[in-house]
Amino acid sequence: MDMADLRGRTALVTGAGSGIGRETALAFARRGADLVVCDVNHQGLDETAARIRSLSRGGVSSHVVDVADARQMADFAAAVHARVAAVDLLMNNAGIGIGGGFLDTSLEDWEWILGVNLRGVIHGCHFFVPRMVERGAGGHVINVASAAGYVATSDLAAYCTTKFGVLGLSEALRDELAAHRIGVTTVCPGLINTPITRSAKLVGRDASEALREEMVRVYERRNYTPERVARNILKAVARNRAVAPIAAEAWLLYYAKRFFPGALAWLARRARERRLARLPAARR
Repeated sequence: MDMADLRGRTALVTGAGSGIGRETALAFARRGADLVVCDVNHQGLDETAARIRSLSRGGVSSHVVDVADARQMADFAAAVHARVAAVDLLMNNAGIGIGGGFLDTSLEDWEWILGVNLRGVIHGCHFFVPRMVERGAGGHVINVASAAGYVATSDLAAYCTTKFGVLGLSEALRDELAAHRIGVTTVCPGLINTPITRSAKLVGRDASEALREEMVRVYERRNYTPERVARNILKAVARNRAVAPIAAEAWLLYYAKRFFPGALAWLARRARERRLARLPAARR
C-alpha cells in the first residue's frame, strides 16, 4: 500500500488514547487519512481526536469501546460501516500488561489479559476484515504484538501467551488474505517508552512498586518513543512486511531466537536470578 498519500483512505486504530496507538493515528492523519479511533480511556481518546482535528487534513470519528467486549465491538463496527463500506487500514493496537509468573497469575488475570490482548485482536479482525474482503479493494491489517510475541520469559507468562497468539493469528491471516490483496503485518516493539509501564499489573513476587519504578526507569532511559514506532509501522506497511520488530533489542531477540535459542533461554534465566537476588528476602 502507498503510505505516502492516504487521502481518501480510512484508517481505524484501537487503543488510540495514548502511546503507539495515538502516534500511529496521528501519522496516518498527517498523510491525509480519515481516522476512526477507539479506546476505553475517554479523556485520552478526546485528546487524540483533538490533535487529529488540529492537523486539518482528514476527518476523525472517536468511539469509547472495550475491544474485549464482542457486543461493543459489533456496535462499533455497525457505526463505522454505516459511514464507509470498509476501512482501508485496520490497526489492532489496544493492549494491557501483566508482569508475573504462571503460578502467580489468577484465572481472573488470565481472563482480563486474554480479553484485551488476544480476543481484542480477534474481534477487530472478525468485525472489520470481512467487509474489507467483500469490498475487493485490498487494504492492510496491522496487529500489534511485542518482542515478547517470539521470545517468552517466565516474568511475563500471561503477556507472552497473548502476544504469541497475536503473532500466530497474524501469520495465518496473512496467508488467507493474500488472495484478496490485503496485507497483514505483525508489529513487535521492544522497549518502548509508553504508559504501559505504569498501568501494567504486577503479581506474585513481581508485585513490587520498587520493581515497577526500576522498570519505568529502564524504559525511560531507553526512551524509544511511540513517534519512532509509528514511523517504522508506516515503513513496514509500505513494504508489506510480515513481521516488523521495532527497536534494536527487538531485532536482536528476533534473530537470537532463531539462531541461538538455547543461549537466549540461559541469558533470560540468569537475568531473572540476578533481579530476584536484589529483592528483599521476604519477597523471594
